[in-house]
Amino acid sequence: MKDFLPTARVAGKRDAAHQRAGGAFKASESRDQMIKNELAAASAANDAKTARLRALRLEKERQDAEAVASAAPTPAKAKKKTVRRITD
Repeated sequence: MKDFLPTARVAGKRDAAHQRAGGAFKASESRDQMIKNELAAASAANDAKTARLRALRLEKERQDAEAVASAAPTPAKAKKKTVRRITD
């Protein structure tokens, strides 16, 4: 029965492998979190840019509407009558 019990050396190798795996996992998690933070910052910058451009567009549309409303209406041109001639 003693043959099946892990020796100190086997237990030490197992612990070392566990620590290496844990370190790799922690490194992966930190990289993932860094990428998520970068994506969140890029998304926030894009949202701010979109809001700024939307405000500029709405202001321009308001100014254009005011310009059209304040412009004097142009009289409609009279249509020229066309004469249809009947030829035999």
